[in-house]
Amino acid sequence: MTHRVFFLNGPNANLYGLDKHGTYGSESFASIETRCQHHATALGLALDFRQSNHEGVLVDWIQEARLNADAIVINAAGLTYSSVPILDALLAFDGPIIEAHMSNIWKRERFRHHSYVSKAATGVIAGLGALGYELALTAVAELLAT
Repeated sequence: MTHRVFFLNGPNANLYGLDKHGTYGSESFASIETRCQHHATALGLALDFRQSNHEGVLVDWIQEARLNADAIVINAAGLTYSSVPILDALLAFDGPIIEAHMSNIWKRERFRHHSYVSKAATGVIAGLGALGYELALTAVAELLAT
């Protein structure tokens, strides 16, 4: 059986790579998605990679995952620090949840040091850029194999 993973990205993730000297590096969002699709295939996972700038859309996708996914990887981006609705939706999901951040959120502004997503997450990966996204998929594959 192939496990299905929803990889959900929040506001502004679609802008990755546009500021080559910025926090998120020079790799474009489309390139990161391609990397993740290839890595998921190598792990035997079916990957549904999505991005939205809207909190309610992310909540809808998390609720959809309850019936259509075995695991969630989520980078809620700026909503990580403010969204109780995303937390509540994640708490209703029964499978593994990996919180992933391109940057090290604990080396950034103080308000980024508290994550609502972490309350529901099985684990957190931060600060490794696109490699962290691939590691999140590896973690999910391992968790689903047990």
